[in-house]
Amino acid sequence: MQYYSLAKQSPVVDFKEATIAGQAPDKSLYFPSEVPKLCAAFFDTLESKSEADIAFEVLRPYVGATIAEDALYNIVSETVNFPIPLVPITNTISSLELFHGPTLAFKDIGARFMSRCLGAFVQNSDRKVTVLVATSGDTGGAVADGFYKVPGVEVVILYPSGKVSPVQEKQLTALGHNIHALEVKGSFDDCQRMVKQAFTDEQVKAKKFLTSANSINVARWLPQQVYYFFAYKQWKQQGQPPVITVPSGNFGNICAGVLAYQSGLPVKQFIAACNANDTIPRFLESGKLEPRDPIPTLSNAMDVAVPSNFVRILEFFHQELPELREMFKSVRVDDATTLATIERVYKESNYLLDPHGAVGYYALEEYLKSLPKDKGFILETAHPVKFPDAIEQALGFQPEVPKGLKGLLEREKKAELIGAEYNELREYLLS
Repeated sequence: MQYYSLAKQSPVVDFKEATIAGQAPDKSLYFPSEVPKLCAAFFDTLESKSEADIAFEVLRPYVGATIAEDALYNIVSETVNFPIPLVPITNTISSLELFHGPTLAFKDIGARFMSRCLGAFVQNSDRKVTVLVATSGDTGGAVADGFYKVPGVEVVILYPSGKVSPVQEKQLTALGHNIHALEVKGSFDDCQRMVKQAFTDEQVKAKKFLTSANSINVARWLPQQVYYFFAYKQWKQQGQPPVITVPSGNFGNICAGVLAYQSGLPVKQFIAACNANDTIPRFLESGKLEPRDPIPTLSNAMDVAVPSNFVRILEFFHQELPELREMFKSVRVDDATTLATIERVYKESNYLLDPHGAVGYYALEEYLKSLPKDKGFILETAHPVKFPDAIEQALGFQPEVPKGLKGLLEREKKAELIGAEYNELREYLLS
């Protein structure tokens, strides 16, 4: 498998080169040269396959010969070694719970896969790799956990000060060792802008061997498609393709779902559920991509004004807006509706949604009102315990902290406060 830059101004590369580089030299994202089609037999026997077998079969073509097959199987087995259940909430809406991994967020899959692949690629190198990543919440914790004490890898995480939850902040600041956190006095988009500038700074690149662990990196993005197949394994008995709703910020998660669909996964409709940061809903309405300043919300991981992965979604649909609109919808959900949805679903179905899942639930519920014969599922992307203030605001209590988190919350925060100007990040990387 080869990967080309979406700007088409850089040479094609293999999976290893794309992973290590993070993004193409022309500052664009890498995209697979082809999308392997899964045969009918794969889906016919899906229910009898283990999750590791499914992940291996799906990801093997993308990795190619860059990792030996036995080593790749070990990597995917370690990546997906926790439950990912599809839990019914109502007769028409289910929840794919992606929060049973070590950091209680969907990004555990991508971060664990990428960290193991990058570890394999640098194990015989005499040059240390620096993973530079911006986070709006869950990416930082998942990357910190995935890369913690990986030999030959240093991690630098930028996060917006005061705009991540207390649990999220501890997950990305409390580990230490090779994990370094920078608390930025700005927004996630500021963090993302600074990271992108570092990748184009020749002096920084001369001193640091940089790669990215955001979903712009193919090794973070590609493995996220596997849990859509895990969901369909549990959904198949419904006898109809699902409507899939994904809480969306940087659009890497739903982009992975579109990739699975392009490979043959039965899907009736994708819905990208956004909060007040509605760049893509407005684009689908007007045809104009006009980002605005990011707005802080209860669903903070989606507080993104410029979704990096949307260019990949456009590539899947040949840059044709009518083709995109047919399969892909996007809606906005405000904070008041988010809180009301958490409260109502808990009282009616005894199911506790986190703010992001609530945004997805409301969007799917509204869509299904006009299509009573359809059914679907949401991606519940993070554990409610990560958002205690929102849960308390909606329900009057805070969710119980899992045993595995209590020790982490007691550890000391280790972060350096910097401004939202690139020169401060530059000085840190060069020092």
